Amino acid sequence: MAQEMLQASKMKLVFDYGVDEDNQPIHKTKTFNRIRLNAPADQLYQAATAIGSLSTQPLWNIERNDTYQIGE
Repeated sequence: MAQEMLQASKMKLVFDYGVDEDNQPIHKTKTFNRIRLNAPADQLYQAATAIGSLSTQPLWNIERNDTYQIGE
């Protein structure tokens, strides 16, 4: 039976930069690598909002991207 093993975790902050001339939203991201694998969502949210508060642009979204190795 195959199993998955968490290898890496990244946190991506998405900032809102308004809209372009075609009225399409402009979002820019900042990715933080090497996030602690067992970090709960509450801690990531607190860290992301603290980092986001340092920006002049509003924080639009917070994402977590996990990478798994699948094997036996």
